[in-house]
Amino acid sequence: MIYMNGNIDFTQGKPSHTILRFFFPMLVTGMLQQFYSFADTAIVGRGLGDNALAAVGNMGSLCFLIIGFSMGLANGFSVLIAQRYGEKNFLELRRTLSAMVRLAVIITSALTVLSITFLRPVLALLQTDESIIGDSLTYGYILFGGLSATIYYNMSAGILRSLGDSKTPLKAIVISSVLNIAMDSLFIFVLRTGVWGAAAATIISQVISGTVCLRRLRGIDFLKKQNVEPKPDGVLYAQLMKNGVPMALMNSITAVGCMVVQYFVNGLGVAYTSAYSACSKYINMFMQPACTAGFSMSAYTGQNYGAKRFDRINNGLRVCLAIAMTAYVMLGMAMVMLPEWLASLLLSGEEQISYASEFLPICGMMLLAVDMLFVFRNAVQGMGFPLVPMISGIVEMVLRIGVISLFIGQIGFRATAYAEVCAWVGALILNAAAYTVIYSRESGKTLCRRKMHNLKKHKLAVQ
Repeated sequence: MIYMNGNIDFTQGKPSHTILRFFFPMLVTGMLQQFYSFADTAIVGRGLGDNALAAVGNMGSLCFLIIGFSMGLANGFSVLIAQRYGEKNFLELRRTLSAMVRLAVIITSALTVLSITFLRPVLALLQTDESIIGDSLTYGYILFGGLSATIYYNMSAGILRSLGDSKTPLKAIVISSVLNIAMDSLFIFVLRTGVWGAAAATIISQVISGTVCLRRLRGIDFLKKQNVEPKPDGVLYAQLMKNGVPMALMNSITAVGCMVVQYFVNGLGVAYTSAYSACSKYINMFMQPACTAGFSMSAYTGQNYGAKRFDRINNGLRVCLAIAMTAYVMLGMAMVMLPEWLASLLLSGEEQISYASEFLPICGMMLLAVDMLFVFRNAVQGMGFPLVPMISGIVEMVLRIGVISLFIGQIGFRATAYAEVCAWVGALILNAAAYTVIYSRESGKTLCRRKMHNLKKHKLAVQ
């Protein structure tokens, strides 16, 4: 099951064992990320008040637009790494890694300049209240100014996951989470820095976590350069962009839908903005196990697709869907049964708590849809078909905007929850159908090739 250097080889061993061995360290990693994001929100809300929380939460969809774009690139690029690893083609793996780094530097520079330049106009378009726009700008300028740290970590962790290493990202996040919470508390409660302290703590912690991942990558034998290796060429850059850009656009297109929802929420008032921020934190936290199962499915599928082990891909899908179902039973029901208690952990105003208590049960009932979506979408991506997830991002955007536009005037804040649910269901249907079609086609092609190969061997033996 372990191939070399402690990396899991998903093309060998029992699928459930290899996936779960990879899944649990990564689940803890994801939960720690959500925990320190949750703690960051709680510290801001309790230390600076609901308006500061609204300012930080108001940046959520915009951060997802920019940071989600970079994460999509990293995930798309890493699919090629997983496939090369599955093929055991280490020369091409090193060339792909070299091309990834060069592209990342260029893209990071462009995203940093664009995000800082257009931050104020976009916040104005989102109907950001005057009482929170100053803090939103401060938080955004620091976060986007340090975008290179975010991409540094995401790229390094994505490569390690593709190679079957989920333990090093866990180690990195344990260190950075402790550091982030400590700095948050220091900056906000002791030094009284305001929201910029929370943003600075996030950037510093990401630099640390990225460095931990990079040190691990440098120690892997088959990633070390040989004396003479061909440099990346235009074809390789095109392959990376073909995989990365659709995934990046999927995240950004989805973020546009979220920004439109944020626009309508901001139009209702600051109390609704605070409530929506708290609800978004819970959704992100409670979907984390299924999101982790999706990342596991991407690495598992990528390696087995490279090795042409399609029988293992389907077995892995069942394992990851079972994880998603288990997570739904435990966490979705918490949103349904305990909405007021959950809301009160992040919010202090009775009005805000009542709004959040309307939102959480609706999304909790349908959390299984987004949980299954993560698994199917990453399976499609792992097989090297990123256009389908991108199209599903468009479906999510259209459904979010359509539902919120049609119903917010009739049912108010609850329309935001229904917009989320409809987006999840629409994207799930598309990705599940695409997986079924692509899997049948690709596995059929491989079976035909093997039959032809065996037939040729038989003819040669007869001769």
